[in-house]
Amino acid sequence: MTSKSDPGWVAFDVGASKHAFASALGERRESGELDNTPEAVGRFLSARLARCGELRVLMEATGIYYLDLALMAAELGAQVMVINPKAAHHFAKAMNVRSKTDGIDAQVLLTYLQRMPFVRWQPPSEHLLAVRQFGRHIGQLTDARTVAKNRLHALQSTKTSPKLLIDDLRRSIQGLTRRIERLSAQALKIVRADDGLSARFDALDSMIGVGAATALPLLGELAVLPQDMNARACVCHAGLDVRLHQSGTSVAKPARLSKHGNKYLRRALYMPAMAAIKNDPHARAFRDRLIARGKKKMQAIAAVMRKLLTAAWALARHPGVYDGSKLFAAS
Repeated sequence: MTSKSDPGWVAFDVGASKHAFASALGERRESGELDNTPEAVGRFLSARLARCGELRVLMEATGIYYLDLALMAAELGAQVMVINPKAAHHFAKAMNVRSKTDGIDAQVLLTYLQRMPFVRWQPPSEHLLAVRQFGRHIGQLTDARTVAKNRLHALQSTKTSPKLLIDDLRRSIQGLTRRIERLSAQALKIVRADDGLSARFDALDSMIGVGAATALPLLGELAVLPQDMNARACVCHAGLDVRLHQSGTSVAKPARLSKHGNKYLRRALYMPAMAAIKNDPHARAFRDRLIARGKKKMQAIAAVMRKLLTAAWALARHPGVYDGSKLFAAS
């Protein structure tokens, strides 16, 4: 029997069409699947809030689907905690969980929720969410335009390509460009309407290698993060931290990026890193030093991306003027 004074615990393994859940309300434990629709989620959470005085909800910050779930839970009155998927992964390993299914993941997250310190998630404001959505959508359109340009180049490389196909691709590229420009202008209006966001945008735009087109998605991803997050945690959030795999004397795999994190941040930083290496002598010297020490080209580029993210995170929290000589100072 669950009373109003009993706390409730619910953990979700977030999915595109369904969420796996595990809950504990007093002595009653439940698990199962839930349709990823506002109606189903609302009924599920409202029923549990009605049965207990306090409801704590946990999910991983994975993909794009967790945010709507977290926002709805917070709006209904639940206390929400959002964790990095990497933290959940290491917790499962510590528990010696060898199998992996959505149901098992939900049970592991429920145990994490009940045992680990609870850090309450603060929902971002509507205009911050709008800027992030604009940045992600513009990034997808930019990727589509790049694919179209590559196809156009391939068609133009041979005389056998019909002119109609070439003209059609050109019109497609022009249409994508107009959409990108229109949406970027609208997103910039939202940014300029908020003095704090505008200052952050200008600070990011001051970075060598980061133009207005890149400052917008960077701002959208960074502005919704907890402001007390340190630079190392931000690097882990982006999946730019280095993963080592060593065991004894016989296993020593090359270090690789973990990529357990925000793919939008990684994508937004790659071209700025390339541009910084080309246009910023400090970034270029840093890259050259790493290669001279035996690092591969892509490892050096990833290191520049980490440096730029560190600077971007600092500027997003405390707007100022970018200084590459400090960021890439020789040690």
